[in-house]
Amino acid sequence: MKISGRLVPSPARDSEAMTAETPEEPPSISPSPVQDLLFEESATRRLTPARIPVSRRSRAFLHEFFPRTSEAEWSNWNWQVRNSITSLEQVRRIVSLTHGEYKGIVRRSSGLPLRITPYYASLLSGLDPDQPIRRAVIPVEDEYLVSDGEEADPLSEEQQSPVPGIVHRYPDRVLFLATGFCSTYCRYCTRSRMVGNHERFKGGFNQWQQAISYIEKTPRIRDVLLSGGDPLTLPDGHLEYLLSSLRRIPHVEIIRIGTKVPVVLPQRITSRLLNILKKYHPLWMSVHFTHPDELTPETRAACNLLADAGIPLGSQTVLLKGINDDVGTLRTLYQGLMTVRVRPYYLYQCDPISGSSHFRTPVEKGLEMIEGLRGHTSGYAVPHYVVDAPGGGGKIPLLPDYFVGRDEGGVLLRNYEGKTYRYPQCPSTR
Repeated sequence: MKISGRLVPSPARDSEAMTAETPEEPPSISPSPVQDLLFEESATRRLTPARIPVSRRSRAFLHEFFPRTSEAEWSNWNWQVRNSITSLEQVRRIVSLTHGEYKGIVRRSSGLPLRITPYYASLLSGLDPDQPIRRAVIPVEDEYLVSDGEEADPLSEEQQSPVPGIVHRYPDRVLFLATGFCSTYCRYCTRSRMVGNHERFKGGFNQWQQAISYIEKTPRIRDVLLSGGDPLTLPDGHLEYLLSSLRRIPHVEIIRIGTKVPVVLPQRITSRLLNILKKYHPLWMSVHFTHPDELTPETRAACNLLADAGIPLGSQTVLLKGINDDVGTLRTLYQGLMTVRVRPYYLYQCDPISGSSHFRTPVEKGLEMIEGLRGHTSGYAVPHYVVDAPGGGGKIPLLPDYFVGRDEGGVLLRNYEGKTYRYPQCPSTR
């Protein structure tokens, strides 16, 4: 809705559960009687005191673009989802679009939708189209240029899916795609073929039951990664249904959640959500970070709350050309993550999805990043650099070559300064 050129929020709704009136909304799932008994919803919802702060930058954005919205509403995650930026008209009020951005938005008739939470939109530069965060979420015309080797499903997830919603690539663990919805869509998303597309990914209670049944019948599965889409965009009752169902399976030892919610929707980290998560340990979480500008007061608070709840946090970062392919940028990000108890885990080579050439770097660039980090910051702040092999080969770690050779005295190794050292080999016992 437009009033005086400003963004005006949609009418508030009391219910926490989102509906699926448009394809990219979270799935609407009819609860079973058992679900009703386990996760009874309160008849009345009130805005509770926010545990996530409202930073000065957020407050300025709120007053400029949502002048009729209170800080309490801004701090409600459902308000953030309902009022996300999804249209050309909304984007143009916030940023001055380049011709390439304009064409990227107006050509969008299928595939990955445009969606940015108001909170994350507050981090965008209105004037600089090369700002890293802006480049990561605003469509550009280059998305329609498909290069050799690019595919809609380069990792062959659909060929390794025994039942809908499950990808079983490794012997002892599975990927459980719980939803096709994200509160903010990254333009380089590995699953851009399906997220936000209800025709390609149905989701929902019946599909969940098939996936859970497959896990129950496959005893070698000890580790389940909940992903999507973003599973933390599900209503609390639905998320708890999934966690409790998985936790009841005797051979499932570890449950992991892959999410970008603490970065793009930190208001989702509520007291109620934390109380649910704490019930299903051992529970791990991989958080998708892209750039140090994402380490705002809100995101820092969200990560600290999750860590205080006993959840080990790791970060997953995609190496992106012109966004974070700089040693100084990654060092700043990873050192900042360490201060909020997030362990840098993976630096991913960008997957060759269709239209990704403007994001992808040479593999040598990733090796350069690791070499520039190793020895120049804490070892805990250096992630594994991996290529997820096209064709479904799984993650392959890559390292710079520190092995120089051998001589009679032992093994010759190169350190982070480029100096060569000898490690004495043990005498052969044969």
